[in-house]
Amino acid sequence: MVVTSLKLQDLIEEIRGAKTQAQEREVIQKECAHIRASFRDGDPLHRHRQLAKLLYVHMLGYPAHFGQMECLKLIASPRFIDKRVGYLGAMLLLDERQDAHLLITNSIKNDLSQGMQAVQGLALCTLSTMGSAEMCRDLATEVEKLLLEPSTYVRKKAVLTAVHIIRKVPELSDIFLPPCAKLLHERHHGILLGTITLITELCERSPATLKHFRKVVPQLVQILRTLVTTGYSTEHSISGVSDPFLQVQILHLLRILGRNHEESSESMNDLLAQVATNTDTSRNAGSAVLFETVLTIMDIRSAAGLRVLAVNILGRFLCNNDKNIRYVALTSLLRLVQSDHSAVQRHRSTVVECLRESDASLSRRALELSLALINSSNVRAMTQELQGFLESCPHDLRADCASGILLAAERFAPTKRWHIDTILHVLTTAGTHVRDDAVANLTQLIGGAQELHAYSVRRLYSALAQDISQQPLVQVAAWCIGEYGDLLLEGNCEETEPLQVEEEAVLALLERVLQSHMSLPATRGYALTALMKLSTRLRGDNNRIRQVVSIYGSCLDMELQQRAVEYNTLFRKYDHMRAAILEKMPLVERGGPQVDEEAKESKAAAQLLEASPVTTEPQASKLLDLLDLLDGTSGDAQKIPPLDPSTEGTLIQLLDSPCAPTVPAPIPNLKVFEREGLQLILSFVRPPGTPALLLITVTATNASKGDVTHFICQAAVPKSFQLQLQAPSGNTVPAQGGLPMTQLLRILNPTKAPLRLKLRLTYNHFGQSVQEIFEVNNLPVETWQ
Repeated sequence: MVVTSLKLQDLIEEIRGAKTQAQEREVIQKECAHIRASFRDGDPLHRHRQLAKLLYVHMLGYPAHFGQMECLKLIASPRFIDKRVGYLGAMLLLDERQDAHLLITNSIKNDLSQGMQAVQGLALCTLSTMGSAEMCRDLATEVEKLLLEPSTYVRKKAVLTAVHIIRKVPELSDIFLPPCAKLLHERHHGILLGTITLITELCERSPATLKHFRKVVPQLVQILRTLVTTGYSTEHSISGVSDPFLQVQILHLLRILGRNHEESSESMNDLLAQVATNTDTSRNAGSAVLFETVLTIMDIRSAAGLRVLAVNILGRFLCNNDKNIRYVALTSLLRLVQSDHSAVQRHRSTVVECLRESDASLSRRALELSLALINSSNVRAMTQELQGFLESCPHDLRADCASGILLAAERFAPTKRWHIDTILHVLTTAGTHVRDDAVANLTQLIGGAQELHAYSVRRLYSALAQDISQQPLVQVAAWCIGEYGDLLLEGNCEETEPLQVEEEAVLALLERVLQSHMSLPATRGYALTALMKLSTRLRGDNNRIRQVVSIYGSCLDMELQQRAVEYNTLFRKYDHMRAAILEKMPLVERGGPQVDEEAKESKAAAQLLEASPVTTEPQASKLLDLLDLLDGTSGDAQKIPPLDPSTEGTLIQLLDSPCAPTVPAPIPNLKVFEREGLQLILSFVRPPGTPALLLITVTATNASKGDVTHFICQAAVPKSFQLQLQAPSGNTVPAQGGLPMTQLLRILNPTKAPLRLKLRLTYNHFGQSVQEIFEVNNLPVETWQ
């Protein structure tokens, strides 16, 4: 006996009328019981109604797996009303992860063979939606036959099904090549659009197929030209643009066919110029066609004038009121800035205006493009604009903006004074957001500019007197006051306004830094050392300095306490040596540009050996946490002892000597991670003068369509090794093969034990936070033997 149940319309009304979720669940559970009972009784006349209700329940998120076999029964039924619901149920309830989907292969094959167009359309839609590789192999010949059916309805669906088959089983491409050539002569836009999509899939998967279809480029050019010159058509025009979907797809295919092929690119140059100049961009449809035209121009071997036209189109996009169009334009210009720098430079003022956008994504893209546009001729103007933006930009952009300004100043600084002023402005405005190496770079820059010592110490003293919250600024100022405090008191600098500074004021300012709750332990260390150095540069009594130093001899911070105890000992026992020990720091020579590409890695190794590591407390604490991954509870923080100066000199002489010994064979790179386009590659260098030291460069590249942001790479090694992580080049890996992010690992292996490395990656990609922890055990033998 068949249990009576609600009709579909009544079920929908009752579910929508439920006031609480509990009432909704009660209605659905009751009706699912009726549906199960009906399936058990085997009522063939009302089976499709019961399945239709079950599909609605499935769309609400409730389990409906018990209706899978009923779908198969309805598909096998001769009645069209049963087949329609059965195929819909198969598309919703079945997928290739379940074995039951293979049971409908014969039913689909029979329905494709019969002449009823509606049934053939249902079978093709189901195959293109949930067809597995096995089903596609069994039914590919039937789909090929339907590609040449007289009915446009069936042919359109057969073409889309062929696209799904190619994606599932690329080796079946050959059987679809002959029909594609015939289908290109179609006048029906739906079939033509499907055919272009099918050819695009075939060309992307096989170089031989790509070569085969290059001969149809003139035909594709003619089709697109007809679309562009055709007047308004009520059937195909959208916002005054003739079938923009078909135009975009043809342009995409032309881009693939013309890439790295001179003849094909030449044949489409005139057409691309025609599309670029005649397309109306007042609506989104025209903008989409124009943007695809720009991408095609930039990807093929187009004429130089055409490329300039494409950049100018993107410049017009920057003035569009639609934020999405402006974002697309900024992203595209950022990709073109390396290849067409001069053309993009013409739109520099418009790009700078985009920095003031309220939309965070737009201002970030404008910032990246502005930094990429900086060169030696515009560095002053661009830096001034970016400094103005830095003062008012959102906090999440300050770190990128500050780092970008510092890097640009280092590369293109016209004078040392301008370079120092720029860094000081950044430290004053956003000191807490600068990179870890900013302090070391500025101190090195000031130390190398002897003629600017007095100017620098006065500027830093004035900035420190106004604000002691910016820790990098305070550290540089304390270092500079300690080194050149005598110049600060002389007051004979002609490049600044007269400033009379008393010894007591300088000491009071440094004491204020030491006592401030905002000062980090590292900052207090700089201030304490500055006070100690001033004891040899000031002409007054040193009792005040000795009292301050003695106070910190009992400081809770071990580093600061040790430094204070050493300074007290210097006062008490070695006062006669104090002036010699606290002399001004010697000038540190910075490495110049390396011309010889073959010696680049060795030169980088020598510079790394000369440089002192810059490590911040957060990085050290993260490293200690990560060390537990390999060896359980770790002891004290690992530190690599300073290298022997004689070794440094020997290595530099070996690099610079014309009769240097033979460089050992390079160690092969190792790819250790790959996920969704993000790759991590390790490259290795062992400096010849220090065989126990291994330099590992971690290079992160991103081939996906979305940027990888907030990227952090941490490493751990066993306790028998000593590890230092240098600051990374950034925390963003740009999309689609942009500038890679690099980070250096220095590992000391005195026992030459087999190296094991554990890495932890954290980053955001496509809006999701990702964390990966993995161990690298397959490092080349040359890295430790």
